Amino acid sequence: MDNSIVISTPPHVKSKRTTRGIMLDVCIALLPCAVAGIVYFGVLAFMLEIVAVVSCVATEFVYFFIANKGFSHKCKDAGKVCLRWWKQFDFTSVVTGLILALILPATTQWYEILIGSIFSIAIVKMLFGGTGKNLVNPASTGRVFMAISFAAVSTYTAANIPALNFESGIFTDATNLSWLLSAYPETKVTVLDLFLGTGVAGCIGETCKLAIIVGYIYLCARNVIKWWQPLLFIVVFGFAAVFMSGFGFIATGGYIFDMKLFLPHIFSGGVLFGAVFMFPDYVTSPKGVYGQILYYVLAAVLVAVLRYFTKMEVTSYVIILMNLFVPLIDKYLIRRPFGYVKVKKEKKTPDERVKEAVDALKVDETASAKVKDGESLENEEKSPAASVQSVNAGDVKSDKEEA
Repeated sequence: MDNSIVISTPPHVKSKRTTRGIMLDVCIALLPCAVAGIVYFGVLAFMLEIVAVVSCVATEFVYFFIANKGFSHKCKDAGKVCLRWWKQFDFTSVVTGLILALILPATTQWYEILIGSIFSIAIVKMLFGGTGKNLVNPASTGRVFMAISFAAVSTYTAANIPALNFESGIFTDATNLSWLLSAYPETKVTVLDLFLGTGVAGCIGETCKLAIIVGYIYLCARNVIKWWQPLLFIVVFGFAAVFMSGFGFIATGGYIFDMKLFLPHIFSGGVLFGAVFMFPDYVTSPKGVYGQILYYVLAAVLVAVLRYFTKMEVTSYVIILMNLFVPLIDKYLIRRPFGYVKVKKEKKTPDERVKEAVDALKVDETASAKVKDGESLENEEKSPAASVQSVNAGDVKSDKEEA
């Protein structure tokens, strides 16, 4: 018997969209990044993607199986538990595994991503109740956990495809950020190379920005995310990053605000990938529009500032930090109730205002007159002593009649 009845407070909006359908759309949007990662980094990238997805799905199944007592009574109810798991399977674990693989370098070992996948699903997601209950983004938390646990996760290799600008060298430093955050870049790698990911070292799915934009367009067309959310984050981050980069020129000639660094900033590291696939997560982002605006603006500024001072990729760290502030944002920035329509105040002429004031005075005078009339009627009523005597007389009369 399936007891999957959802009880919630009205109003209810009927829609054909389901969590499974939305997650399938996210998987489809991630495919261009996954394919580009395989083309750029070879078979190792493909193996990491498979291991991450299979590990996340398997971890979710094992946790669900144990939590629903699949091993009790000599596994008598194992078949029913498996059927229940498949009915509630919504592809969120597939999305988590795929994102986790795409934000890791191709040098990651298979057992490292296996441990990271188990941590992301079992600890970050299932331990807090499963889909919709996690406090922070599982993929970004798994990425941070792996960065702390394994030093190799911070080692990046260049893509197999060389840079289009043949005079330029290949980026091999961590996330290619040091040259952006100190002073003018001395390298000759063009913005086009950064956009396509050619000759640039980085993570599997974050290198090719064209693939990320294709996924962004698909998500917007399917109404999975709001088109303005990633754009707001990227624009604010770009200006904040250029502003912070200007301090790097003080030693050589004073502060310089150079907008030529805008595109290199947003096309480097995992900013674009995080803005499209990680920050708009339904569970860990604010629910109201004003809360979302505050969320993306603060996150963009934090990424820009921390990038400047740490000279490393900090997108996953900022995602976790902002996820922890989401409950406070939802508490103090109350979203507009469903169906709420703001009443427009009509502008009135001076004559209309005077007429309203006169009518209000007439109403007050009428009310005061009624109050005075009520007081006079009360004075005309019997005194308390007379009322008591009449009551006593009535009682005596009734006693005589009974006798």
